[in-house]
Amino acid sequence: MAKDQKKKQAAPAKASEPKKTQSIFPLDKINFVMIGVCLLLIVLGFLLMTGSANTGDNFNNDIFSTRRTVIGPLVALLGFVLMVPAIMYKKKAAKPEPEEIIEESEDTVVK
Repeated sequence: MAKDQKKKQAAPAKASEPKKTQSIFPLDKINFVMIGVCLLLIVLGFLLMTGSANTGDNFNNDIFSTRRTVIGPLVALLGFVLMVPAIMYKKKAAKPEPEEIIEESEDTVVK
């Protein structure tokens, strides 16, 4: 019987408090922007690596160009590497403004 009374007393207290249904999402808008930029870098790197292939009739020297063998892979790699900080980035909390320090004048004497 004592348990029933405790349950009855605890229930109205919970009912009067507003429920917090706010979900906390781990990524902010800045994270999604940074992830989008990284994805664009990755796509750009792969696009830089594209080009015509060799055919059986003639050899295409363009497959050994600097754009396809160096620049494209480096841009794609940069996109993959920067994806980690883009996901892990956490916005710094705003610092509270420092209180003004009031200096006592030298004429004031504390007794």
